[in-house]
Amino acid sequence: MALVLAFGVVLLVSVSLSGLAARTVLSTALMFLLAGALIGQGGFGLVTVHPADPLVSTLADLALFTVLFTDGQRANLRALRENWRLSGRALGLAMPLTMLGIALPAHFLTGLDWPTAFLLGAILSPTDPVFASAIVGRSDVPVRLRRLLNVESGLNDGLALPFVLVFLALATHERSHPATIALELAGGLALGVGIPALVTLAWRLRILTAEPRLQALGPLAIAVSLYAVCHLTHANAYLAAFAAGSTLATLNRAAAERFEPFGDLLSELTKFAALLVFGALITPDRLSHLSPGGWALAVLAILLVRPAAMLVSLLRTPLPGRERATAAWFGPKGFASVVYGLLALQSGIPDNHTVFDLVAVTIAMSIVLHSSTDVPVARALRVEPPDNLPAGQAAPGSPEDAATPK
Repeated sequence: MALVLAFGVVLLVSVSLSGLAARTVLSTALMFLLAGALIGQGGFGLVTVHPADPLVSTLADLALFTVLFTDGQRANLRALRENWRLSGRALGLAMPLTMLGIALPAHFLTGLDWPTAFLLGAILSPTDPVFASAIVGRSDVPVRLRRLLNVESGLNDGLALPFVLVFLALATHERSHPATIALELAGGLALGVGIPALVTLAWRLRILTAEPRLQALGPLAIAVSLYAVCHLTHANAYLAAFAAGSTLATLNRAAAERFEPFGDLLSELTKFAALLVFGALITPDRLSHLSPGGWALAVLAILLVRPAAMLVSLLRTPLPGRERATAAWFGPKGFASVVYGLLALQSGIPDNHTVFDLVAVTIAMSIVLHSSTDVPVARALRVEPPDNLPAGQAAPGSPEDAATPK
């Protein structure tokens, strides 16, 4: 119960300070991460959490799924079509370059063998925009920039999984099965499109009408069912989650809008819970075992590899310089990397603890840097964060482009 109490207290504090966080470099994500570190074995020892605990992997998995499902509803088919050239460059060029750019120094700086180094690159290649919500969550930020970051992060989580599985198999000296991986990807996409499409078509029948106060639960029921079906069939749940959110927003915008406020709160709760538990895993003992090369790798991955890869992918595009720089900087590492890092840890490969420690340090550093720089960057884009918020009121913004709070 100590973990539950800690979550409740930190949630209360973060909600009470959320208005201040929206105007400054203070971040609720950072508060939960630090709180987890304080109550964990590296702090006051109030809770004991091990990376192999089912709670850790399940919570990270649920958090990633809910975030992707809600993010997908901000990327309907029209938005995907309009922004596909930029998003395609980010997914088709920046993501492989990031993977390669992390694998090379991982091999030479930390001594990982090549399959494990590329595994680390695959784990750290996905991005997560929830730590840059002052950028992606404001309607007065250029829509092409917001859509680029949202679509990129929504799709690269699922697209990174095949590479993680292939390099994991190589690191354990097992044969990978490309056909199986392709089937899992195709299954996730098919379920993510098919289930919400069938449900939204059924909702057009006159007999199927929902009471207004229960309408927000319809998309939730789709998400819960999809999550279960994906795990039962071994389909790619992350690709399915984003595809389902996008399909729902395309076919039934009214249902998506009804669900959006509730969905944002739900994804916030799961995200904060996962951050609290993840923070408890980051102990001084774990950090002390990391070599100087490991620390250098984490810095390079955030400050050099991702920005350079994104800038290369955006060459000869109509994006202004400030927007390119913003897209290059905001490549935060998030829940997908946590989930994939746990897969590596639980796989039993020779360097599993080293891989997880590198992933944990890089994610923690990314959360600190990206969640505390979104407001200054928003100002550089000449977008002022909300100020003088009356108690109990939220900042103005369009429902379509509102994202999870910082």
